[in-house]
Amino acid sequence: MKRICQIYRSPRRAEMYLYVDKARGLADVPEALLQQFGEPQPVMVLALDAGRHLARVAVVDVLDSIAQRGFFLQMPPAEPAEAPLQPGPAHD
Repeated sequence: MKRICQIYRSPRRAEMYLYVDKARGLADVPEALLQQFGEPQPVMVLALDAGRHLARVAVVDVLDSIAQRGFFLQMPPAEPAEAPLQPGPAHD
């Protein structure tokens, strides 16, 4: 199934994106989420189907979420944990 999606970025959090069906717009996005997300800023419109690849999320997850809830929220990538300090070679 192909779906035309509008993608918005959050002005409050880097690399947080909201995918919605372009025809429905933000109508299905809960008000509480929009308050946390900030004023959605349009980024692009994409035609999504199961054969398309996205950089950080599976297209089928996006399409399923939009079909079931009316939107898909892509969270920023987890920040890598700092590596613990490794002891260096012993000095004599």
